[in-house]
Amino acid sequence: MEVKAVLRYVRISPRKARLVIDMIRGMDVSKAKVVLGFTPKKAAKMVKKVLSSAVANAIENHGMKDEDLYISKINVDQGPTLKRMKPRARGRADRIKKRTSHITIYISQREES
Repeated sequence: MEVKAVLRYVRISPRKARLVIDMIRGMDVSKAKVVLGFTPKKAAKMVKKVLSSAVANAIENHGMKDEDLYISKINVDQGPTLKRMKPRARGRADRIKKRTSHITIYISQREES
């Protein structure tokens, strides 16, 4: 059984967030939390928050054990882009794109063998 947690409309570019999620894809939850704790990127804090939410959902709603959980799927999708203008020389303007992301984490329980 997969348990899901989603963080939507996060103010970080999906490209930057994908650098962080690629590091923890397929890991055990406890190991992934340690890796995210020592990763000096803004996205690491956000991904760790979603991971904690997914673990809490698994334990509270489905009665899974914390030590058997691993990240089965994780992805970052692009959200809406906020468009802003920046004044430039000679009366011109440049467009600034403030990108947003949707972070989705699926965790599952390992089968005992």
